Amino acid sequence: MKKKILLLIIVILAVIICFFAFKKENKENETELTLYGNIEIRQIDLSFQVPGLVSKLLKEEGDAVKKGELIAVMDESDYDANFKRATAEVDRTLAVQKDATDKYNRYAPLGVDDTVSKQEVESLYNAQNKANADYKAAVANKDYLSNQLKYTKLYAPEDGTIMVRIVEPGSNVQKGQPVYTMAKTNPVWVRAYINEKELGNIKYDQKVNVYTDTVNPQTGEKREYKGQIGYISPVAEFTPKTVQSTDIRTDLVYRIRVYIDDTDEFLRQGMPVTIKVDLTSEDNQDNNADGNN
Repeated sequence: MKKKILLLIIVILAVIICFFAFKKENKENETELTLYGNIEIRQIDLSFQVPGLVSKLLKEEGDAVKKGELIAVMDESDYDANFKRATAEVDRTLAVQKDATDKYNRYAPLGVDDTVSKQEVESLYNAQNKANADYKAAVANKDYLSNQLKYTKLYAPEDGTIMVRIVEPGSNVQKGQPVYTMAKTNPVWVRAYINEKELGNIKYDQKVNVYTDTVNPQTGEKREYKGQIGYISPVAEFTPKTVQSTDIRTDLVYRIRVYIDDTDEFLRQGMPVTIKVDLTSEDNQDNNADGNN
């Protein structure tokens, strides 16, 4: 009899504990919104603006690069020769232009009293105009070939990390053919989805916490990052199959983008993360107040 009473007491205590645990969990769910998503990082295919033979690749996969840093060099011998030829052509046309201008200025006054025929003056005038045009064309060509020569060097357009080294020195590449694929350091965001019933609890610039599955050995807790909501899709869509969600996958959801403020080297493209939105924060209370108004 005593055993039955003791067993009954244990069962009652277990039910009470489960009840309060469930109540506590529901209360937490009412004050915190949990979303799931994946890290997105912008990637750039880097290429030369001219065709030619790659002579040097200065970066390996995984190397960090700074904006404006030299990362690859192409054989410039032909481009350098063309530039030098264009420079010489500028000097030649400048001399011709100067000679034509001097002749016209010397003989034009003599055409007033017919010492020099009007036809000859017109010929000198036309020759001067042609020399001016030839000189301008030579300068433009020199500028163009100067740019072509500069394009034999490839510089990093932004801060980032080399993800893929596509070619090797000695490769002949075409204009625009990718040489590296680079991931930009910033911005880094999370692509996530929210259902319609929770849509009224978020707004632009709202602060959130982002957690990865990786445990920080220094703290013993999952790595945490601060972020803010930077995009909310105006159009609903079906939940993608790749999204981790506790809701039914066929529900209509809205895509959002959470920008991470304190990025570091531990965030990687496609990494799954958890987003926590404190619904009791001042940001969210202001949002609700606006909605009530």
